[in-house]
Amino acid sequence: MYSTLFHIFGIPIRAYGLMMVVGFGLGLWRAVRVARGRGIDPDRVYDLCLIVLLAGIIGARLLYIAIDPQTTLRDFFAVWDGGLSFHGGVVLAVAAGYAYTKRARLPFWKMADLMAPSAAIAYAFTRIGCFLNGCCYGIPTSLPWGVSFIEHGVRTPPSHPTQLYGTFASLLIFFVLTRFEKQNRAPGFVFVAYLGLYGVYRLLVEFVRAGDRWLLGLTPAQWVSILMIAACGVVLFTVYRGSAWKK
Repeated sequence: MYSTLFHIFGIPIRAYGLMMVVGFGLGLWRAVRVARGRGIDPDRVYDLCLIVLLAGIIGARLLYIAIDPQTTLRDFFAVWDGGLSFHGGVVLAVAAGYAYTKRARLPFWKMADLMAPSAAIAYAFTRIGCFLNGCCYGIPTSLPWGVSFIEHGVRTPPSHPTQLYGTFASLLIFFVLTRFEKQNRAPGFVFVAYLGLYGVYRLLVEFVRAGDRWLLGLTPAQWVSILMIAACGVVLFTVYRGSAWKK
């Protein structure tokens, strides 16, 4: 594929890293623009986004290394090769974001709602980076859009481009979340909805994604996604029931 797009003064510009930066930049621009309309200090948004980004990368990388037997902590900084676990990233990112909002005396749930659509944008572009990098692809397929990837110098049979499935799903999730924003939902609703929708996407895409299967033929990510969907469903239909339309 195109893991290295070009060089600047001899420095390789990796597709995965570049797409991550592009996604973060667009998500940040969107969050700041919306924050200004809500009377939120943009400087606080810049700080929060940076903290969430760093915490998310650290958490995502640590969990990936923990579950991938082919990597160790010595590979921690080699993020240009891919290898980030969303579930690990979201846990540490939420924890760091919560700590920052409390210290800055900001409403956590409103800030989480602000960040959720931006997270969907960032994820969409990061998956494009995965596609260009040739990682995280799916199982072989006879569908006309199957793509052959190169792994360890060997060309794979036409396989599901699950990275692009993730991009399309994230853009759809972004659209749904922005609709929720316009419906005057209670604080936290958009954020919880994002986690639930991501869980649905990940549960489904794992059926055509290459990876180890555990109990009942499901991947670890699918089991975590099932827990996410269940937890978010309970919250949406209990905490927000009857108050989902009132801020």
